[in-house]
Amino acid sequence: MSERKNTGQRKTLKKVFRYLGRYRIFVVISTMLAAISVALTLYVPKLTGYAVDYIMGPGQVSFPDVFRVMIQIGICIMVTALAQWLMNVCNNKMTYQVVRDIRNEAFQKIEVLPLKYIDSHPYGEVVSRVIADVDQFADGLLMGFTQLFTGVVTIVGTFGFMLSVNVKITFVVVLITPVSFLVANFIAKKTFAMFRQQSEIRGEQTGLIDEMIGSQKVVQTFGQGRKVTKEFDEINERMGKAYLRATFFSSITNPSTRFVNSLVYTGVGIAGAFAVINGSLTVGQLSSFLSYANQYTKPFNEISGVVTEFQNAVACAQRIFDLIEEEPQMPEVQGAVELKDIKGNVAAENVAFSYVPGQKLIRDFNLEVRPGQRIAIVGPTGCGKTTLINLLMRFYDVNGGSISVEKIDIREMTRRSLRAGYGMVLQDTWLKTGTIRDNIAMGKPDASDAEVVEAAKASYIHSFIKRLPNGYDTWITEDGEGLSQGQKQLLCIARVMLCRPPMLILDEATSSIDTRTELRIQAAFAELMKGRTTFIVAHRLSTIREADVILVMKDGQIIEQGSHESLLEKGGFYKHLYESQWEVGKP
Repeated sequence: MSERKNTGQRKTLKKVFRYLGRYRIFVVISTMLAAISVALTLYVPKLTGYAVDYIMGPGQVSFPDVFRVMIQIGICIMVTALAQWLMNVCNNKMTYQVVRDIRNEAFQKIEVLPLKYIDSHPYGEVVSRVIADVDQFADGLLMGFTQLFTGVVTIVGTFGFMLSVNVKITFVVVLITPVSFLVANFIAKKTFAMFRQQSEIRGEQTGLIDEMIGSQKVVQTFGQGRKVTKEFDEINERMGKAYLRATFFSSITNPSTRFVNSLVYTGVGIAGAFAVINGSLTVGQLSSFLSYANQYTKPFNEISGVVTEFQNAVACAQRIFDLIEEEPQMPEVQGAVELKDIKGNVAAENVAFSYVPGQKLIRDFNLEVRPGQRIAIVGPTGCGKTTLINLLMRFYDVNGGSISVEKIDIREMTRRSLRAGYGMVLQDTWLKTGTIRDNIAMGKPDASDAEVVEAAKASYIHSFIKRLPNGYDTWITEDGEGLSQGQKQLLCIARVMLCRPPMLILDEATSSIDTRTELRIQAAFAELMKGRTTFIVAHRLSTIREADVILVMKDGQIIEQGSHESLLEKGGFYKHLYESQWEVGKP
């Protein structure tokens, strides 16, 4: 188990270094600046030692030499400050460019992920990976490169300066120091799993918050406030425990290494005092050595802090890389054709599909649609109506059989050209942040203002838009704040009216519209559907009487098909469905 975790960490670090490799120039410059900064910082104690030795006693102070040393120290401090500032600029630039690349790749991966991934993961959890986890990773990476570079160079540089002063005392330092590594390594192994658990719970928490904010009306309507609060408290409690454990282990790193560092400082002080008494070391050199001993051990504190922070960063990086490396949707075949000159021939042959392997949904499904036909799809909840639409649009690929448009298997054509051939109006509306005009012209960005207005008039929303403060330039959010559900649905209908695609999919397209407007929309749809192959999914069977063919689905199969009148004459399942809608409310 531990070996598997270590392997996972190593793989994650390799991926991080791959991103850093793109900006190696900043790494090189930052390392050089760190070396300059540390070298000058370490040279200051040596200068201080010289200054101490120039003060030999009362009346025996060499002021010219002391002033000269003070000027040198001042220059070193100013150059060090400049080098550190430039190093921080490089590290910030490098870190946030890496973060930008990771977020770009994550967002691009979301765009090509199969819908089954999006459907099976809470939206908030995915958002947490792209936002919160990347931020945590950035903080750890920035701290790592700001302190790790200077820490390592300080240790190496200080070791060299100490050797130049006194070899024996240097070995006293070196013998005690490895204890810091052992302490830091022990704690680091404990903290990684805890930080990863903390990150996962944070994603779960974000998912719940996102879900509850989006469904607040439903929560309040059904009185689920206490239940949701209890669920949130439970997640929050787990989050608190995970955070407490991770913080506890990470917080004991610094005191532990400081204790070891104090032992080093004490050892240097005692050994140095004996060396001064023996005459092998001057007071100034002892002063320099004590400063070096302090500076030599200080990076171990910083590096141990970096290690725990870096553990958190690696845990977060692992989650975001898991997203980036998710299997994308099946790539288009080489030489995929662009679907052109669409007349509306659609065929399904022996189609089999299920969302979960082993659970049958659609099987042995066959269908042949001629250009201009209106195909209504009806059936009880869960029979596969919406699933069939998903397959027609290739949001999901069939498990068996084939679906073709214009006698070409849809898997052999580009998804973009296939979907451009359909116009969809769903029960669930989708708007984007922008103007009313932008939302209507989404499928045809180059449409003229006159075309947009004509589409709005055809969908009976023009008069409402004109009453808005800025008309077609009124700004709306993706939630459509200020718009009713019916008005949002009319905007989606106007979007299709503008594009006038060769094939239509209407899935409860007028479910949120008042009866009077619905009759007008039905008339507009009737005009739009002329000569266009149309698939109509409806629960209200009164809306599909005029369909050329009605497909009655049950358990993923077509059990009846025909016109409204012929199906009623058969007296089968369709008749039972149709009559059951009129029986609702009867005494």
